[in-house]
Amino acid sequence: MPPPIKMIVVDIDGTLLPSAGTRISTRNIRALREAEAAGLEIVIATGRRQAYAAPLIDPVELKRDTVMITSNGAVTRTMDGAPIDRFTLPVETARALCPALRPLGATVFTFDREGPGEMVLESLDRLHPRMDAWVQANRASILEVRPLERAFDSGEAPVQGMVCGTILAMRGAEAWLAASDLAPHIEMHRTEYEARDLTILDILPPGCSKGVALRRLARQRGVSSDEILAIGDNWNDLEMLECAGQPVVMANGAADLVLEARRRGWLIAASNDQDGVAQVLESVLVRSRVSGMVE
Repeated sequence: MPPPIKMIVVDIDGTLLPSAGTRISTRNIRALREAEAAGLEIVIATGRRQAYAAPLIDPVELKRDTVMITSNGAVTRTMDGAPIDRFTLPVETARALCPALRPLGATVFTFDREGPGEMVLESLDRLHPRMDAWVQANRASILEVRPLERAFDSGEAPVQGMVCGTILAMRGAEAWLAASDLAPHIEMHRTEYEARDLTILDILPPGCSKGVALRRLARQRGVSSDEILAIGDNWNDLEMLECAGQPVVMANGAADLVLEARRRGWLIAASNDQDGVAQVLESVLVRSRVSGMVE
């Protein structure tokens, strides 16, 4: 029998959220609340920035000191905003990325601030057409800056860059960047949406990932990897899954990630539209009660 779980780490998009809409299901909400009430620490880990993620999680009514790992590991804070970790791309690296990424697609830089200018890009018109929903949800935070290099004139460093396009184009962009002079100065994480032929390629400070942020948090909490259960659905979750003793991949996840999970013997949960997160958590709680770990 696997060791008792103390920490549950959950991705948002494609994992907690259904395929359509931005409401966490009643069953997933109930399971998260019951897990927290049983004394398990819930951690939210997402590629979204906190201002974009928190409104989705607020209806769950988790403790305000619940940790959120955001921007794919570049920023870690509690739900109520207390800082834990933050890493930024050096301004010179961000500037150098502008001409390098310009031919590859629309580039967005995210700054750790709220309001207009939290995200900057050269032209909304250049974004992938399937990013329209993202644009509408974030419009109040977006500024267009031409040329994009001018976004760094103040000296403020961004926490994250992003370029998006088709799956094939972004796999090519990732390979090109990995072979470029910029490679030692960045970390890349790819999130693929096969049904929409859309990939978001996030560019972070070196060494940043959900997994690195999770390991740092676990050390602070005195939690071993065997005591962590992590649930995700995409390639940007891979390092997080690898540092959990009990990794879980959603059945609706990126097809090649699901195949990799099966190869490694990881648990495959039911899909996001079947409340796969809730099913996993309910099983954890039953197991914990049987072993006498929770009331």
